[in-house]
Amino acid sequence: MRELRRIASLGIPDGAGIRPVVWKLLLGYLPPDRALWLSELAKKRSQYKNFKTELLMNPSEITRRLEKSTSGDNDESKCQIRGVLRRSGLTHGEHPLSLGKSSIWNQFFQDAEIIEQIDRDVKRTHPDMPFFSGDSQYAKSNQEALRSILIVFAKLNPGIRYVQGMNEVLAPLFYVFRNDTDLDNARAAEADTFFCFSELLSGFRDNLCQQLDNSVVGIRSTLTRLSQLLKEHDEELWRHLEVTTKVNPQFYAFRWITLLLTQEFNFADSIRIWDTLLSDPEGPQETLLRVCCAMLILVRRRLLAGDFTSNLKLLQHYPSTNISHLMYVANKLRAKLSC
Repeated sequence: MRELRRIASLGIPDGAGIRPVVWKLLLGYLPPDRALWLSELAKKRSQYKNFKTELLMNPSEITRRLEKSTSGDNDESKCQIRGVLRRSGLTHGEHPLSLGKSSIWNQFFQDAEIIEQIDRDVKRTHPDMPFFSGDSQYAKSNQEALRSILIVFAKLNPGIRYVQGMNEVLAPLFYVFRNDTDLDNARAAEADTFFCFSELLSGFRDNLCQQLDNSVVGIRSTLTRLSQLLKEHDEELWRHLEVTTKVNPQFYAFRWITLLLTQEFNFADSIRIWDTLLSDPEGPQETLLRVCCAMLILVRRRLLAGDFTSNLKLLQHYPSTNISHLMYVANKLRAKLSC
């Protein structure tokens, strides 16, 4: 795995179905032993199917099944009007007007707001790409897959639920797996993406949890680490940005970090950056901070010549750059730290 990580960090070749397999290995979804791949994939894909069956079911269907399982074969149940529950068979928690915490209907209504947000965000995902957007059946099926993954994730992770922008982090994973040249794997992209998405976000969980925003592990702490990294490598630039012009990382790097740079570069370049992010044995966040620091260093002349307004505009609309050179500079920062 060490050699695979080293090679992948330099950029994975497009085509031939290489990247989908390598990303799954880097994220720990596939075990290093190839002999275990088929059984592991079958188990995970079956597990995801069960998640969808359990978590995406409408409460009406749940109550119908509960009634069916408890009604028995007595004459009374046989005479019931189809689809109407006997009053005695409807528990308080199954009643649509129940406000109890254990009520499936109460939970359904609470989830509705999050699902509405997910629907809006999914429809806005890369509107310039036919893969994600448009009236084709292919685009609609891809949107539906994104929607299902995000809803299942939100329900299984009540501490985080859904944070706006998760769709942007999800998109590269699903795109890569859905375009696998192995048709069986491509068809199972939704399930594979769910588990890889969950694993990827586990390394950034603290940045997504609002309760930890001001803690030593939350997003503010991560932004502070970026500031410290810049100060270590280019104190002149750090001083001009944060002391002279008062352009602090929270003004520009919040989006860089929480969306893993998916909004700062075109889609193909973002995927190339992710090759390196996912290859870091320490986890993607350390590499992400080095890439963010390298982004600042690459435009240092313009930043040193700018004021608050021009610098903020530059960093919020990062200019087109050579991605290979950016990754080279980011890697040099790692080398300096290890010296």
